[in-house]
Amino acid sequence: MNRLELVRTQLEQEGIDALLVESQTNRRYITNFTGTAGAALITAREAFFVTDFRYVEQAKNQCEGFTVVQHEDGISKEINKLLEAENAASVGFEKAHTTYEKYDFYQEAFAAKLVPVAGMIENLRLFKSIDELKTMQKAAEIADAAFEHIVTYIKPGVREREIANELEFYMRHLGAESSSFDIIVASGERGARPHGVASHKQVEKGDMITMDFGAYYEGYCSDITRTVAVGEPSDEMHHVYDTVLKAQLKSLEQIKAGMTGVEADAIARDYIYAEGYEGYFGHGLGHGLGMDVHEEPRLSPKGNLQLEAGMVVTVEPGIYLPGKGGVRIEDDILITEDGNERLTLSEKTLKRIET
Repeated sequence: MNRLELVRTQLEQEGIDALLVESQTNRRYITNFTGTAGAALITAREAFFVTDFRYVEQAKNQCEGFTVVQHEDGISKEINKLLEAENAASVGFEKAHTTYEKYDFYQEAFAAKLVPVAGMIENLRLFKSIDELKTMQKAAEIADAAFEHIVTYIKPGVREREIANELEFYMRHLGAESSSFDIIVASGERGARPHGVASHKQVEKGDMITMDFGAYYEGYCSDITRTVAVGEPSDEMHHVYDTVLKAQLKSLEQIKAGMTGVEADAIARDYIYAEGYEGYFGHGLGHGLGMDVHEEPRLSPKGNLQLEAGMVVTVEPGIYLPGKGGVRIEDDILITEDGNERLTLSEKTLKRIET
């Protein structure tokens, strides 16, 4: 089945006559539309893309399988006309992406009954097609190349924000539209902050530097973390690095379809805790990856969703010691029936940057 047919199957199962999709990522997934204004309306028989004059030609080129409708007097009025023409008595809306104000507006604008739905498009996005995987592999290759480049750029005195900018520029040079998220560069003591967005701090000799970044390429994300040393790290931080690396390698060896996110998380967490770092690994082992950098499934103590072949997730254990620094190592993997395949392939042996 294609994506529209899968949506229609879900509508039939839920007893809903139509689905309205306005959130940017879900809209792009179901229509291929890359613009910023418009809504998809899917019924049992038809699929419409409603937009304004600016995007009509673009939508006609991108939205295969959709009838493109230009609204003249407001998009909601046009959608209501289509619902009435389709005899749709009920319409599902994305409750996770709809504000109360928008819901209130829908109630005034639509004659059809409003039905909140969750996960109807997101559940389809859990499983990556061959074409999606090719795009994600390219995004991963760009991130790998950026890491190879950045270790030649780092030196004492360079600022974290300069490192982040260089990563961003280099990934764009290789074809990325942007970075997947605000790039994290945390050096020295700031490495104890798992989401230490790049600051003006200068890199110093002896610092460990954690860099978490990814390429946003053709609508899909990569997400990689590597930690490097500037000169020789302390014995303690060297041990932390070895512990995180072993935890990550154990996870990569064991994660496979049929395992829950809780079980996957426990592989790394149990090892890290056994090494004496309980309380210093405060986030989940990983998360789903695709058109958004954070998707289902979650690899965490609360991740009850079962992993299945075709899902892409990150594996990113870390240890964070306040006042001393931190280490995180992250790869993107494809879940397979009997294991997993790495998409990111950058070297993980501790890289020491000469000073």
